[in-house]
Amino acid sequence: MADLPDIGMLERSELFRGVSPDVLEEARRAAFRKKFLAGDVLIQQEDAATTLFTVVVGRLRATQTTSDGQQIIIRYLGPGEIAGYAILSGSDVHPGAVTAVDDSHVIGFPAAVIRGLMVRHSSIAINAVRLLGARYRDLQVRLRELATEKVDRRIAHTLLRLAQQAGRRTIRGIEIAFPLSRQDLAEMSGTTLHTVSRTLSGWEERGVVDSGRRRVVIAKPGDLAMIAGETA
Repeated sequence: MADLPDIGMLERSELFRGVSPDVLEEARRAAFRKKFLAGDVLIQQEDAATTLFTVVVGRLRATQTTSDGQQIIIRYLGPGEIAGYAILSGSDVHPGAVTAVDDSHVIGFPAAVIRGLMVRHSSIAINAVRLLGARYRDLQVRLRELATEKVDRRIAHTLLRLAQQAGRRTIRGIEIAFPLSRQDLAEMSGTTLHTVSRTLSGWEERGVVDSGRRRVVIAKPGDLAMIAGETA
């Protein structure tokens, strides 16, 4: 595999969308490609913020670990999305960890390179602001759900978001196209493994979802949306 990415890969990245070809070429020359196997750690929590990654192929998981050792899944990242947002905000350290869920290929940029590109090219800086704003809105929504909604709605919202990010249609319904355990779903929904297992079992009896070992299929998206309160 070549060390440098091609222009098409950068164009599909959320940080470089709409950027002119000459700026893309400048970014390409400063970038590198790297492969991570499933389970490899790209970023450790509290590591110095030295590198930003954009996903080309595969899926990454961003997590935070509390002082008492509890892990919280913040987000799954797919092709075109960015890992290492701390660099865009000027932070010196990464607030969480990023791990490869599947075998993944990424494009990497040193922090100084990205910050230099943002200074020289307003289109990249504007994209960075939009990205940070979108992630902030996502966190606000999740905090509101945790504070105001019952657990079944939170689980439903989480599954619907994951389906929107990484869903693929199959004859059984919309499959979330990466390994997702019930513990993962519990962490993202702010509840316990027992509660997620009980809730999914009830939905399976009604034919709303079909969950196997680390796989979830939403068989009736409309019914799940009604549980989440997203339809009248």
